[in-house]
Amino acid sequence: MPQLLEGKTALILGVANKWSLAYAIAQAFRREGASLLLTYQGERLRQTAEGLGADAGATNVFECDVTNDDHLNGLREHGKLDAVVHSVAFANREDLSRPFVETSRAGYLLAQEVSAYSMVAVARATAAMMSGGGSIMTLTYLGAERVVPNYNVMGAAKASLEACVRYLASDLGPSNIRVNAISAGPIKTASARGIKDFSTVLEKVAVRAPLRRNCDPAEVADTAVFLASDLGRGVTGNVIFVDAGFQIMGL
Repeated sequence: MPQLLEGKTALILGVANKWSLAYAIAQAFRREGASLLLTYQGERLRQTAEGLGADAGATNVFECDVTNDDHLNGLREHGKLDAVVHSVAFANREDLSRPFVETSRAGYLLAQEVSAYSMVAVARATAAMMSGGGSIMTLTYLGAERVVPNYNVMGAAKASLEACVRYLASDLGPSNIRVNAISAGPIKTASARGIKDFSTVLEKVAVRAPLRRNCDPAEVADTAVFLASDLGRGVTGNVIFVDAGFQIMGL
């Protein structure tokens, strides 16, 4: 059976631990034959990221702080790319735990810079490395479109991120670069633990979603494979839901 990403090189930003969606995507990409470049943010994550990179068969693992222009410009040193996965988001814990109306100015701007603007900066830095076209994708959540309790400032940041996807798709389309987002359902990742009462969200989705369950990281990763492969060559500017169908439900 042919491997869907054989001969392609993928850059995956935001590998944090073995539970992260970025790592699940890295594993799926490697399974399908891609060469991998993985990044981490901050020296604190270096050892973990290097271990995960070794497990996933990555050819290189390096630091990339998406708020650091030197790091972003340095991405151009890594040669030709066919796919980029932006799996980066951050908000202050206090801005997730208190009402959205009480979000601090600094907290709002930080969430926007790391979670949304970084997608623009990464696309600008890597588009020139996709000389024959390619696929750029990011990860989002239903809280960008609807109010999800305790998602707060991250919901506003993800809404901005989804708008960025559409504008980037328009700008980069003439270069045959596709830009999409995967809206994953709630999954037990390390970052999800920062959302108050997250276990309640998991329970409610499992009861109400058409498939009567939550999705898992492998399902998100396989959708990323589709978007990175030639099978997704006609798909751009979209938000693709991988959430067991929960997004269609009204009540």
